[in-house]
Amino acid sequence: MTDLSVNKDNLIQFIADEELSAFQEEIDQCHSMLVNKTGKGSDFLGWVDLPDQIDDELLTSIENDAKQIRQKAEVFVVIGIGGSYLGARAVIEALSHPFHPMIKDEKSTSPVIVYAGNSLSQTYHARLIDLLDQKDYALAVISKSGTTTEPAVAFRILKNHMEKKYGREEAKSRIIAITDKSRGALKKLSDDEGYKTYEIPDDVGGRFSVLTPVGLLPIDVAGFDIRKLVAGAVGMRKHCLESSSVDENYAAMYAAIRNTLYRQGKQVEILVNYEPSLQYLTEWWKQLYGESEGKDGEGLFPAGVGFTTDLHSMGQYIQEGQRILFETVLSVGSPSRGLTIPFDPDNLDGMNFIAGKSLHEVNQMAALGTALAHIDGDVPNFSIHIPRVDEYSVGELLYFFEFACGLSGYLLGVNPFNQPGVEAYKKNMFALLNKPGYEKESDAIRRRLGQAQY
Repeated sequence: MTDLSVNKDNLIQFIADEELSAFQEEIDQCHSMLVNKTGKGSDFLGWVDLPDQIDDELLTSIENDAKQIRQKAEVFVVIGIGGSYLGARAVIEALSHPFHPMIKDEKSTSPVIVYAGNSLSQTYHARLIDLLDQKDYALAVISKSGTTTEPAVAFRILKNHMEKKYGREEAKSRIIAITDKSRGALKKLSDDEGYKTYEIPDDVGGRFSVLTPVGLLPIDVAGFDIRKLVAGAVGMRKHCLESSSVDENYAAMYAAIRNTLYRQGKQVEILVNYEPSLQYLTEWWKQLYGESEGKDGEGLFPAGVGFTTDLHSMGQYIQEGQRILFETVLSVGSPSRGLTIPFDPDNLDGMNFIAGKSLHEVNQMAALGTALAHIDGDVPNFSIHIPRVDEYSVGELLYFFEFACGLSGYLLGVNPFNQPGVEAYKKNMFALLNKPGYEKESDAIRRRLGQAQY
């Protein structure tokens, strides 16, 4: 039994039950391809069974290393891009106190988690160096190859900084590499330098890697219970594998709903949350679905909003713009803290009508009112519900989205586990930077742009 659920009541006027049922045969086939690893990209389906394969020895090792990092570092830098950092950040941001960096809590031993190598911004990384000049820090560098431009450049800069600050030998003890088990530039460097390493499984792609050391180490360093996170994923895996029924399997239901709406002409899916802590869960979801489905001229465009904040910016478009979108609302049952709206004898703001109510109740009514307004505006919406934001529920949610993504990609007829389009910008960038081996491309771009040099 899973704590997560999908509520499709608001879809009554948009999708008939028989339309979802019509997907059952396709869903059965896609479910079989995932579970039996017979579909496109089957060599990257290690994530399907991953939760049940995470052994105690690995978790204990991660917990021990995280403890050592907490003892020596005020700041922990996670170097990675895409799936190499988004999963960890999604979980950490969801579970963290929103004002954690500003709170002096003697009971907390967790360093501030910061991120590098997810852009090529000089200003960002220079300011990070300014911070690290003043703080004790450790870092994890995450890359299968070690040659992905953004994290490779960031690691080169931070490795140089760390060795100057601490000396080469001490720096080695503050660096953990999460990389390929046997090959690649980062693996070779780690072996040569003697860094502690963790493996990224060969059959798990970056955007599905949050339940490997890629995500588990930073999450544990941040002070959260990775065993509960894994337990949530184990529970959701059991749910997803027990049945392929669109009525019983929530991941199958979600895949069928979004593909039904896609075939109706809804080209944009907006993931909605009413908790600011879930912003980076949305960012992780955007990569998961955008990179998995957006190919061969297919795929929903994944977008995200945080309500009620974005009702004052994007709400107008959602209500009355082009009718090409639908909303998937991420609903949370219980807040982690209580807060009641006080009575004001002057009532100048006119808000005494909600005095005595919890802010969470008002937020829920805002969600319900928004859903009804958007239904009236011809915007289909439905909800994915978790009882609370904790490690177990987040673990369930991660695996739920992963499994539904695999199903949905197969329904579209694409390979959900490759990303050929990601390389296009890199080739142009390398040519513009005159990387050896890209001479022909460099000449072609110069002719195209009508410039002689860069």
